[in-house]
Amino acid sequence: MAEAAGADVSKLRELNSLSIVRALRGQPPATVTELAARTGLSRPGTDVVIRQLVTDGWVQVVEPDGSSVGRPARRYRFNAGAGHVLGVDVGGHKILVLLADLEGRVLHSHRRPVEPDDDPATRLAAVDAAITECLSAAGMRPDQIWAVTVGVTGPVDATGRTTLFTPLPGWASVSPADHLSARFSCPILVENDCKLAAVAERWKGAAQDADDIVYLLAGMRTGAGLILDGTLRRGYGGAAGEIGALKAVRWLSAPSHIENCPGLPAGIHPNDKAAWVFERAREGDRDARAALRRYVKDLAVGAAALVLTLDPQVVVLGGGYSRSADLLIDPLKRELHRLCLRVPEIRASILGADSVALGALRVALDQVDAELFSDGMPAPLTKA
Repeated sequence: MAEAAGADVSKLRELNSLSIVRALRGQPPATVTELAARTGLSRPGTDVVIRQLVTDGWVQVVEPDGSSVGRPARRYRFNAGAGHVLGVDVGGHKILVLLADLEGRVLHSHRRPVEPDDDPATRLAAVDAAITECLSAAGMRPDQIWAVTVGVTGPVDATGRTTLFTPLPGWASVSPADHLSARFSCPILVENDCKLAAVAERWKGAAQDADDIVYLLAGMRTGAGLILDGTLRRGYGGAAGEIGALKAVRWLSAPSHIENCPGLPAGIHPNDKAAWVFERAREGDRDARAALRRYVKDLAVGAAALVLTLDPQVVVLGGGYSRSADLLIDPLKRELHRLCLRVPEIRASILGADSVALGALRVALDQVDAELFSDGMPAPLTKA
């Protein structure tokens, strides 16, 4: 009986520690009195637990800055530098790696260009090089990373591969998790890029106030990510939101209206075509404006299907074309009014080209939370 009582006390201490850590994470430094009020614990009990968390390395003492008169109460903060996560965006034109602490603050990043027709070995070598550069800039080792999430183009199945569809040559046979497991011993997650962009918009972007979101990728490729009741929806096989696979939706051909706009200069690089068309449309060019109208009509068909099915609070327009959202949102809204029963608010992404990697960071942080901060506090930190 005494042994069971001891176990109960130990478990209670763990839960109290977890309560205090949750009260500190993402919040300004707090005093013992403030933490006791937030958690409902007694002040003496809070003081005992916070001292142990400092000893264990999970909490840090914040030294006074000298601006206060007299002896200020000691303040504490969560040690966000105790661990780190990586978010990796493996795209058609770039590899982007972001390194963040446990509060989600981006500490370092590295971007590396790749080509759409690169073979898997070349693209994986670029991923490895970008990760190496990012870790080196931070002075960190792979064993100091607690979770990695990789964003890829195409629906991700249960194996972490894009076996259903991907525009990247040979990528359907690649397992990013298997490749990176030779370097990292932490959890390695793989997710679709549109889904990660949706997560990022709710975390740090244009939809932080919404729980029901449709993210539209508008660019040389068209796609969607779905968040319902605050939860990313993947679907049974990872293909939720892949409405563009239905040819009648016309998402596959929608960018061609812009890429084949009459008047495009001969020899213009494919990556520069959209910018040229949007600029000419702003100047009133009739061909450019007609190309945008046709593009928006095709985009709206799939968007309307998702809106009618899910009735979201917000539609976020992301992707490369979102940089010219001022030319797209109003026409898209008009099309949706014509097609839908209720039109949600349409907002432009504010995260730009970093959205996928930022969403990957959030998913990696969620993995850390699930493994470490769910039922009780993990063991004290070992000194690096």
